[in-house]
Amino acid sequence: MRYAETGFNLEIDLSRGSFDGVESDPELTKLHLGGLGTSARILWDRVPADAEAFSEDNLLIFATGLLCGTAAPGCNRTIVSTFSPQTGLLAYSMMGGFWAPELKHAGYDKVIIRGRSPELIYLWINNDKVEIRDATHLRGKGAIETAECIRKELKEPNAQVAAIGLAGENRVFFASIEQGRSSASRGGIGAVMGDKGLKAIAVRGTKDVNVARPEEFINLCDEVLQYIKFRDDHPIPGVPAILQGLGSPQEMRIVDEEWHTTSFMWGNARTRRKDFWNQEIEEKWRETQESVRTRLISCYNCPMKCGATISVPGQPTYMMKCYSKLTYTMAAYSDLEFGFKIAQRATEYGVDGFSTPQVMAFALELLEAGILTDADFPGMPAVVEGRFFWLLDRIVRREGIGDVLADGVYWAARRIGKGAEKFDHNTIKKHEQLPLKLGMLNPVYFLMYATGEKINITQIEGQFPQAPFPTMEEREAFVKDWIQVPHEKFKKYLLDWEPRGEHSNPLYPTIEASCDIVDWQEKMHYLDDALGTCAGLSSFPLKPPYHIHNFPRFVSAGTGIDFDEAGLWKAATRNRTLLRAINVKRGMRRADDKPPEDHWKKRFPELETNLLDAYYKLKGWNSDGIPTKQSLLELDLACVAEELEQTGVLGKADAAGEKASAGGEPEGKEVLSHA
Repeated sequence: MRYAETGFNLEIDLSRGSFDGVESDPELTKLHLGGLGTSARILWDRVPADAEAFSEDNLLIFATGLLCGTAAPGCNRTIVSTFSPQTGLLAYSMMGGFWAPELKHAGYDKVIIRGRSPELIYLWINNDKVEIRDATHLRGKGAIETAECIRKELKEPNAQVAAIGLAGENRVFFASIEQGRSSASRGGIGAVMGDKGLKAIAVRGTKDVNVARPEEFINLCDEVLQYIKFRDDHPIPGVPAILQGLGSPQEMRIVDEEWHTTSFMWGNARTRRKDFWNQEIEEKWRETQESVRTRLISCYNCPMKCGATISVPGQPTYMMKCYSKLTYTMAAYSDLEFGFKIAQRATEYGVDGFSTPQVMAFALELLEAGILTDADFPGMPAVVEGRFFWLLDRIVRREGIGDVLADGVYWAARRIGKGAEKFDHNTIKKHEQLPLKLGMLNPVYFLMYATGEKINITQIEGQFPQAPFPTMEEREAFVKDWIQVPHEKFKKYLLDWEPRGEHSNPLYPTIEASCDIVDWQEKMHYLDDALGTCAGLSSFPLKPPYHIHNFPRFVSAGTGIDFDEAGLWKAATRNRTLLRAINVKRGMRRADDKPPEDHWKKRFPELETNLLDAYYKLKGWNSDGIPTKQSLLELDLACVAEELEQTGVLGKADAAGEKASAGGEPEGKEVLSHA
């Protein structure tokens, strides 16, 4: 018997109209755990490096995390992975809700989709019964509306439905997949789903999910629940509410948005309104949120109510997702409540709540600059809120200028030309980032932005504070019960970090410390993405209930495969290295590892070079960011090393093995000349 996982994947070939339950290899669980890890291995093995996103050879994988469907609190994430039409690289995105546990209870760990259906269809998975059903009557319908129609059609109100809207059908490069109270948004995975002619996947499961050592597992779950209560009763002093809380972190309860609205940028990530927030705006925002928020809701088996159902007068009720309540408002320079109005339509259309507002703001900046003219926007309203609705409608339909904008800022700028490229200043590897512009270079965030395979900062950061505490007393109080650190050296890094002087940015954290911090933070995200754990209870907040010290016990008791901390750390390293290998096989190199040029006002090229050198060395990569043969062999990825050699990605020097070891310590050099 396989514990925690079912041991079966559902293989769908839409070109042939066939499906089959296939037993998975238990050795891959030992190597990659589940979720993103095993999905990445499938993509490596089965998708050619030259396969485009809109190709029958491209796979779209819906994966459950290894602990999904168990009693582990907050382990409910669906990990959707494919290759992005926007970047050409691996795209993966997580969504919460109930879909992944439902699939696990139906008897599958993954749904692996290849090919392309000649007609629009949806999948119906009901335990052992699988159907490919006609969806032509659902064409053009919104993602949430589609889910309701399918439930009624199947006469199954408990079916969990993941669906695309009009944006996915029309292959908008930033189309999302919506699932009731969550979405998988980044990288344009909804466009791949639309290209395959797949409108939705509905799932209903009633089977058991077994764990190897139930009593031990339940005791671990109780410990997590007790810690969540402890954290709720003991907030972290000196930390903004948005950063100290759990559950991503219960954002729909927060009315103090000063941190977001003054730290993040407005428009197309260009303007910082430091004087925007005041007591009058906060009180008005409180009234707005409380008037439209119907109730706070949770995902499967989670005590944190971090989502909310929103009912704006005259509009259907919908689920508001985290920071997207502000992204449209800040892009449009509008009143705060504007976000609640447009987000409902955007959710039905199925578009990414980070990319879409910036694409629209980018278009209006080009209009103001004269690069685009009124002729490009026939019939667009004069009022800014109306302009955003108008642009949204045309983007998802790919009509007129909307057809150009539907490919995202990077590609749209190059199609438009006439100087539009200079307005593309907030993309990394062709992908829109959070609207953030800062002063002094932060070495930790430089590495996270430059090197993350997710190409999305919110899926990399966490656990280590974003800024130093002003006083030593505050730092000492913070580290006193900081049980989550993988090594005591992280406490010293925080104690020594100061707001000003020699121990402040960009000189501190040091190169060595910055590499260690980034390594820790991203490893925790890779564990979450393999186990299906919500980042809001693990990798994203400070002092979470899940950490490197208790995760091995969860995995061991759940699966019966014994992991210690070193073994789990190695699995996370293996997954992270595999994702890097996938992208370098597709042409990504060191030259691509860079944040937007104007992300920080004060930049330090030599320091940045040294940071990348040290980070690559810690990871076991060569000077161009390619994993060395030595590090791949140490991580039991001999097949990856062999293919990189055969394709010439690994040269002779790399094949011989550089003096680098995955997970090792970088030497680290101070760059005092940049003080």
